[in-house]
This record gives sequence, C-alpha cells and structure tokens, in this order.
Amino acid sequence: MQEIIEALEKRRQEARLGGGQARIDIQHGKGKLTARERLDVLLDPDSFEEYDMFVTQRCTDFGMGDQNIPGDGVVTGWGTIGGRMVYVFSQDFTVFGGSLSETHAQKICKIMDLAVQNRVPVIGLNDSGGARIQEGVASLGGYAEVFWRNVQASGSIPQISVIMGPCAGGAVYSPAMTDFIYMVRDTSYMFVTGPDVVKTVTNEIVSAEELGGAGTHTIKSSVADAAFDNDIETLLEVRRLFAYLPLNAEEKAPALAVNDSATRVEMSLDSIIPENANAPYDMHEVILKIADEGEFLEIQREHAGNIVVGFMRLDGQVTGVVANQPMVLAGCLDIDASKKGARFVRFCDSFNIPILTLVDVPGFLPGTAQEYGGIIKNGAKLLFAYAEATVPKVTLITRKAYGGAYDVMASKHIRADVNYAWPSAEIAVMGARGATEILYRSELGDADKIARRTADYEARFANPFVAAERGFIDDVILPHNSRRRLIRAFSTLKNKRAEGPPKKHGNIPL
Repeated sequence: MQEIIEALEKRRQEARLGGGQARIDIQHGKGKLTARERLDVLLDPDSFEEYDMFVTQRCTDFGMGDQNIPGDGVVTGWGTIGGRMVYVFSQDFTVFGGSLSETHAQKICKIMDLAVQNRVPVIGLNDSGGARIQEGVASLGGYAEVFWRNVQASGSIPQISVIMGPCAGGAVYSPAMTDFIYMVRDTSYMFVTGPDVVKTVTNEIVSAEELGGAGTHTIKSSVADAAFDNDIETLLEVRRLFAYLPLNAEEKAPALAVNDSATRVEMSLDSIIPENANAPYDMHEVILKIADEGEFLEIQREHAGNIVVGFMRLDGQVTGVVANQPMVLAGCLDIDASKKGARFVRFCDSFNIPILTLVDVPGFLPGTAQEYGGIIKNGAKLLFAYAEATVPKVTLITRKAYGGAYDVMASKHIRADVNYAWPSAEIAVMGARGATEILYRSELGDADKIARRTADYEARFANPFVAAERGFIDDVILPHNSRRRLIRAFSTLKNKRAEGPPKKHGNIPL
C-alpha cells in the first residue's frame, strides 16, 4: 500500500509541474504567476479541491501522441472565497501555451455544468494561445461547447473572466459572454485576430498592446471592466468584486454588519451643488458620502466617465449605483454611457441587486457623430434596461434632469419605486435659456425681455416642486439626510415582487 501511495504522490507532483520547471521559470520571468499559484491567491487558503488532475490529451497527429502532460493545460475544481463556494478553471500557459484541446474544453465544461447545477458562480483565469491547431475541428468544437454553457449560465449564476495572458481568436468570445472581465496591464491581451494577421489583411502595423491590451479594452472598447498592475493585485480585486455578488439568481447578495449608522447625517452634502448651475462637481463625492464607510467598487471607471456605475452597501446591503457625472461632458448621456449603464442595470436586475440612480443629466449629447453612431438605439438600451428591471429602484435627482434623459434615468414613469429630489433639482424639458429662445423667438432682439423671460422660466421650472405637485417626485429631501432616506426607502422595498406580461424574453435594441 505504501508503494501505491508513493506512486500516487509522484504522479501528483508531476501534474503540479505542468510543462516543467523550465517553462515555469519563463512564466515567472514575464512577471506572471503559474496557473496553480493564481488559484492560491484567488481562493481561501487550503480550500481548493481539484478535479481531473490526470486527464491528458488524445491527439496523435503531428507528433502529439508522445506528449501527454497531466492536466492538459488547465487546472479545474472548486474552492471558496470569503467562505463562499466558487468553481474555477485556470489555464496553464506552460502546457502547450495553454491552448485549448478537446479534453481541455471538456474539463472546463465539466466545472461549468457543476456550477450551474449547484447554483454557484464560476471564475475563469484565462492564459491561452487559442485553439490547439493540431486538433483542428475538435478544438473548435470544444470552444463552442464552452460558449453554449456561457449562455446557459448567463443570468443564472455570476461568471467572471480574468485575462492573465494572451487571449486570441475564439478564446475571446467566452470571456465576452461573462458578466465581468478583469485584465492585467502589460501581460494580458484580447483580440480576434493578432497583429500579424491585421498587417497581412489590412496593412496596418499595430502592437499587441495597442491592438488588444488592457488600456485598449478598459478605455476604448469597454470589453474589460478593469485592469490592474500585476497578477496578485488583479486576483485580490476579483475577491473584492466577488464579495458583492450573490451565488445565483435566486439568492440575494451577502449582507455585512457595518460600523456606520443608518441615520448618519452628512452636512457637507448641503453645499456640494455649486451656486452656478453650469459648474461641475464630482458625483463620486456624493456616492462616497452616502455609502457605508465610504466604500464604493466602481466598474468600468476608465470608460464613458460621464456615467458612473458600481457597487456599494447601504446599511450592509449591496446596492448597485448608476450616476451621471457632471465632471465629464456635463453628465450628458452619449452612446458609450448608455451602453455602459444598460449593461450594469441588466446585471443588477438579473441578480436581485437593488439599484440607486443619482441624476444630474442635461440631456443626450448632440452631434452628427452621436446620431450617425446610433444614439437613438443605444440610448434606448438604457431606457429598455431600466423599464425591464423589476428589482427595487430608488432615484435621487441632485440637480439637472432635462428632456428625454430625465425619463430614461429611472423616472417614476418607467416604474422606479421611490423618487426623491434635492431642493437644487431642476426638472424640465430643457434648460431655461434654450427654452426661452424657442418659446419667445419673436423677442430675441430684445435682450432685457429675453433675460426676464429666462428668469421667469427658471423660477417656474428650476426646482423640483412642479414634478412633486404631480406626484412624479415622492419627496423633496434635504441633502444631508440622503443616506437615511435612501436606506429607509430600500428597506420598504425588500419584499418587492413585480411581474410583467407573459413572454419568452424582450427584444432589447442591440
């Protein structure tokens, strides 16, 4: 029996080495952790249970018959993060460059199936050169099997992708269908076709970093939600994100005991809105002053800065935040902001996370670039997402709420549950000056008369009381009481139930 035990341990040690010490050293030389080292950082200590450690590839073509490395380039299993269960896979670049084979895909599919069956999230650590060319269509079929499972799991369990090396070709589509994508600066890349193919087909000369690096995907394309400086920082941030997520669509996100009073008054909010209606202020300050212990996890911080989305807690309860940002484009909604907000709202609605909307929006961004780019359809995505969402929705208008953007940003008319406004709120079709010039076009030559008309319009509409008189605003609240009032509003909605008409699913304007 002792010989058998020793033989087993020898095989385990062989499997843990992956592609061998020389390749591990190369991985470390690039500033990257190995597949197993990454799991050690991501998961709670001693919680990882590995599956399929001894699985090997089956290909015999192109000299592959003699290259049977245990694990076949991916480590799979389950563990815990903060004591809560999660299924994981971690691709091993030291084995065939982390390329996906038929058995490699089967290992990933196995833990994805288990994750759906057992109602817990799945996290994938991606570091792969793509499909294993030697296997041809078998590897392509493996990718498709993974894609299908991504779609089945979507909205049922949270899915997180971490790009920790190259991710090219078909490999990018699985992460793209997950809920969140984190990248590592300088060592991770995502692209459908690499720089060499781009040069051959289009004659463009571009580096891997420019084409599909972390900067490209967090700032320009919005494919990735965040990027960090190294493997360890990235994995610790994944742990932080995980703490805000429920295990599945039937459960609520984990509540925490906090040392922050639900009745805390924040007097500085009374003076945060500038006297000049056109002067900006940082909506992050409002969020941090309202949130438990001033903590806010922002998503897609580097993309579409005119809208802010992310997670905070109110009295220990996870809350999704969507907020206009006056510091960028005056808080206008544009194509990128609309898509960013819509995706976040839909995620929150899928996983029972209440939504707080902070409104300071002068309208949709005008211009030919926006119209040609489809602002109508893209703006409708945010409208559709809010109107479709059935989770508790509380809205607070801090300053401007003009035109169609007022409707879109979780107004009472698209079924927000509780709508508050600060005394500084301005709810109108448009700003006073523009409205006056349209209403009194015949008087434009008389500057004094136009000034009086503008002042009259401001007195009439540059306040929240017209909307409050019609019941579109539930109350005009003092800014320093915002935290207490919002917490109380969400507490009344904790047992909310809402159902729409029978349907398979809506047809969101994609």
